Amino acid sequence: MIGISEAREAVIKASRIAIAGHVNPDGDSIGSLLSLGLGLERLGKRVYMISEDGVPHRYKGLPGADRIVRKADKPADLAISVDCSNKDILGSTYSYFQKASNILEIDHHDFRRPFGDKIFIDKKAAAVGEMIYLLLKSLDVEITKDIAQNLMTSIVVETNSFRLPNVRRFTFELCAELIDSGIDVYKLIDMLFWSKRKESAVLSGICLARCRFLKRGRLAWSFIKQEDFDLVGGASEDVDPVPDDMRAIKNVRIAVLFRENHNNTLRVSLRSKGRINVASLAERHNGGGHFDVAGCSIPNSPVVVQKFLKQAENLLI
Repeated sequence: MIGISEAREAVIKASRIAIAGHVNPDGDSIGSLLSLGLGLERLGKRVYMISEDGVPHRYKGLPGADRIVRKADKPADLAISVDCSNKDILGSTYSYFQKASNILEIDHHDFRRPFGDKIFIDKKAAAVGEMIYLLLKSLDVEITKDIAQNLMTSIVVETNSFRLPNVRRFTFELCAELIDSGIDVYKLIDMLFWSKRKESAVLSGICLARCRFLKRGRLAWSFIKQEDFDLVGGASEDVDPVPDDMRAIKNVRIAVLFRENHNNTLRVSLRSKGRINVASLAERHNGGGHFDVAGCSIPNSPVVVQKFLKQAENLLI
């Protein structure tokens, strides 16, 4: 772990703080953003919580979610990124970081391209939420029920319900403390995993029906078109769980999902088993992530897709 004391000092010195996560936010990004924002407000800080893509339906019931904005109206003394391995995945929000007096990165990705003045990095952390907890404790911030619920969201989603290799002893010890705050774990899990929108169910079915296999079933890939989203009335976030469902298929070691964007690009989601380094492939296309969970964007071209799949196949050799 690097930089928690520097992060603490940066927060103490700032009065106006902007916090942002990455585009297409997941539970780690949103949970970390909210828990840090609510925590710093308890210190009397003026906090802007920003997400270029807003809050996915799955997380709109979290405490403070209605406080997240797409734009901030004033420059910040300190801009904090959470769960961002590079500046590009901040999207247009990075413009606020350029205007800020200081930039602090809080992240746990294995593969990074640093862009901040100060960094708080822990590549062993199961989720950025673990790091937010440690930072708030160092600032003597009380972990309220609302903060705890957001921290739990970060951890549960990022570990895929404690099924990924990033889980460690501290993860369970922290979750036990969060439960002691009084959060309703059953209600939270119901919201995160058992309350799927019908649009999500239909789009997930389309993706899985189109699933194709390479390398004797060890690589599974599928795609979803913009016309599918338009027909069903859904959004990209509705197929977020699909790569994990594909990875769960017996014998699959790499799962690849291509999603059409409006700007003639494809958003690519990568998953793997057995410490196969899919992040190395994502990095070749200006993306990033972890060994087993990564993503990037590529041109929407059949030739590029086939080349990408060939590169994914080569990871299995």
